[in-house]
Amino acid sequence: MTYVLDRLADLGIGHVFGVPGDYSFPLNDAVEVHPRLQWVPSANELNAAYAADGYARRRGAGIVCTTYGVGELSALNGVMGAMAERVPVFHLVGTPSVRIVRQGLICHHTLGDTRYDRFEAISAAAGCVSARLTPENVVVELERVIDKALEDSRPAYLTVPMDLALMPITGTPIQGTPMGAVDQHASVAVELEAVLDLVMGRLAEAARPLVMPTVTLKRFGLVETFAAFLEASGLAYATTPMDKSLLSEGHPAFLGMYNGARSTPAALQGVVEDADLLIDFGGLVMEDLNTGLWSGHLDASRVISLHADWVQAGDQVFTSVSISEVLAGLIKRFQATGSRPSHWGEQRPVQPEPLLPLRGEGDQPTGSASFYGRLQRFLRPTDLLVTDTGTCMLKLNAMRLPDGVAIESQTLWGSIGWATPAALGCALADSERRVVLVTGDGAHQLTVQEIGVMGFTGAKPVVIVLNNGLYGVEALLSETGHAYNDLPPWRYAQLPEAFGCQGWWSGRVSTVAELEQALVAINAHDGGAYLEVMIPPEESQPLAETLIETMHQTATPHPEAAE
Repeated sequence: MTYVLDRLADLGIGHVFGVPGDYSFPLNDAVEVHPRLQWVPSANELNAAYAADGYARRRGAGIVCTTYGVGELSALNGVMGAMAERVPVFHLVGTPSVRIVRQGLICHHTLGDTRYDRFEAISAAAGCVSARLTPENVVVELERVIDKALEDSRPAYLTVPMDLALMPITGTPIQGTPMGAVDQHASVAVELEAVLDLVMGRLAEAARPLVMPTVTLKRFGLVETFAAFLEASGLAYATTPMDKSLLSEGHPAFLGMYNGARSTPAALQGVVEDADLLIDFGGLVMEDLNTGLWSGHLDASRVISLHADWVQAGDQVFTSVSISEVLAGLIKRFQATGSRPSHWGEQRPVQPEPLLPLRGEGDQPTGSASFYGRLQRFLRPTDLLVTDTGTCMLKLNAMRLPDGVAIESQTLWGSIGWATPAALGCALADSERRVVLVTGDGAHQLTVQEIGVMGFTGAKPVVIVLNNGLYGVEALLSETGHAYNDLPPWRYAQLPEAFGCQGWWSGRVSTVAELEQALVAINAHDGGAYLEVMIPPEESQPLAETLIETMHQTATPHPEAAE
């Protein structure tokens, strides 16, 4: 087992999230004595998977370690979220010994039979690659798994029988290949040149070209290369919510966030949809929360989609083209010609959204209108904002981030509760940044135990809980008045003390003056902080009524279906 951990540590991973179990004790023991890895005792397996997801987003890869059956299945939602969002998490599972399996003994964490492979297909479906590791195959199989997981930027599932984990490996160990040395997709030379010719030709003809980078660039370490492309080409860009803050939102080429009818600034929707050439880098995800509930309309004939390893331009498809090589090739061509495509003359087609106004004062009650403008000014240039699915994510996606601030969210998978453990993972993976977690009370109640793990590990995030007493998005979408959206009233500001977080600042605010004083105190505090902000449950919806109506229509039978 030490060899497996050595190879994963070679990738730059320094922490392992999990819950110990008897089948995984050999794995737990190996982590505990490993010189480059630290065990993080998660409150449960789901939280561990969420934390490993957050960690991998900042470090490039992460590890969650669980026991057979009950542990691995508990982690599955978190690992599947990493699958959806293209985050390479290695799921290590300790399984019953070979002796138990061969003798057909019935053990705990089973269905009372001898089908010890029952859970493999379920857990493996949450990854792009899987393997049963043995002393004989571990050298070859582990390299196959690492290469595939990093090549696709998706999770991997690895099982290790508890008795085999203690045995010496067979074969010659492979010495540390760092993360950046793992080969990504390679292009077929003819197709690569054809794509470069196509893109440069279409740019030469376009009067209103625009580019849209996606989170795929971040997953494959290509953000700096994309920035060099912007510098060489002079093109402007916009992002969707899922791709927010790939570059600083103060970048001179940044126009705003495209989200259909919820674009910010609002005029950006027309700019994007009227572009005569739109190049998306990584493959736009046209899901509901990424398109303003499908209110965007992009003409496919005007779009060139550069996916990780293939390209589509209208009816043309190139199946063996690496996005990294396309970016490098485009930069070289622009540098060689010294020319830039014309776009919208000398004027920007739209100005980015300005800072939000500071609304409310003094003893006026806190609410969304008074909170987000002050949060915007509270953030520091190196902060990492982590936000949960819910009304707060909708608000923060529409808010322009200060220069240098990055954001992590789970826009596609959208599992509420993800952000609290993910913030822990982010804080441990990227300790140079201050992590600011913004979560609704409903999402927070699902995974709040990880506050205790933050205190235990010495992580010092700023945790802001928006307390409106209900599941806000669910109340929005299900219409008002349903008791199932109500939450039990917790005393949130007392949780850090209850969870053993020593040296944390903690407080609850219900007026604008209290909010301003709390934010000043948090910025002056050298340690973790926990702020409960009261939000009226009846305040205005974060979505336009037309978009809410669209959501309701998609959830009800089509008139023809009732006939």
